Amino acid sequence: MELGCEARARGVRLISLDEVDSTNDEGKRFVAEGERGPLWIVAGRQTQGRGRLGRQWVSTPGNLHASLLLSGGSMPSLAPQLGFVAGVALIDAVRRVSGLGERLALKWPNDLLLDGGKLAGVLLEGVPIATGDPRAPHECIVVIGIGVNCASAPQGLPYPARALSETGSGAPTAARLFAPLTDAFIAALDLWAGGDGFAAIREKWLESAASLGQPVRVLLARDEEVRGRFLTIDARGRMVVATAEGERVVDAGDVFLAHDESIVLEQSGLRS
Repeated sequence: MELGCEARARGVRLISLDEVDSTNDEGKRFVAEGERGPLWIVAGRQTQGRGRLGRQWVSTPGNLHASLLLSGGSMPSLAPQLGFVAGVALIDAVRRVSGLGERLALKWPNDLLLDGGKLAGVLLEGVPIATGDPRAPHECIVVIGIGVNCASAPQGLPYPARALSETGSGAPTAARLFAPLTDAFIAALDLWAGGDGFAAIREKWLESAASLGQPVRVLLARDEEVRGRFLTIDARGRMVVATAEGERVVDAGDVFLAHDESIVLEQSGLRS
């Protein structure tokens, strides 16, 4: 694995490991030892890879398992925006090396889809650090984990999964994808500009959003469901869904895209 030219020029560093429990957990251990980034941690294999909500992430050799450690400064409230920064960087990099174009889409809040199946996921974790400065008592260190199914996709999941290798003999490997990804992150972080440019990140994310304007089902905590049409994401990155009772803003949840539009519209009362 190698960093891209722009990433190296910006002082980004890289640690490459054969095996680790989790690249995100390794990143948090580095934070505890005083590391502040920017630092990429890449592993050939994870023994305890994780996705959102502590779910297992199957880490097959040949796939990309990487985490970026960033110093977020005194901005814990802005840290969640980095999930959208990661999505923009990830889809730009995969498009650049694969030529898959519109076959790729971003699923709220943190997945990359290929032909409707999950190709990649992002796990964002913040680590608050006391600074000792009363003017800014806490610094937020962010670890952004990225897993991409390059060589193979896991089987037996409750949703479809895809791998880049399925697209043909010229499909990019993890090593070929990684350098463009590190440079795409620099570009996306520059656009984000510490939060000042989130409107621009939001616009780019929406340009590639899966099922925008289409029926969705969102599973919330305590088994509550929201059904309706995916309208947009708001200025904070929250999902906005048009339901039969009006617009609903969703902070967090599992999104299921509708393959049978008529059923979802009938159940939500939005059949046109």
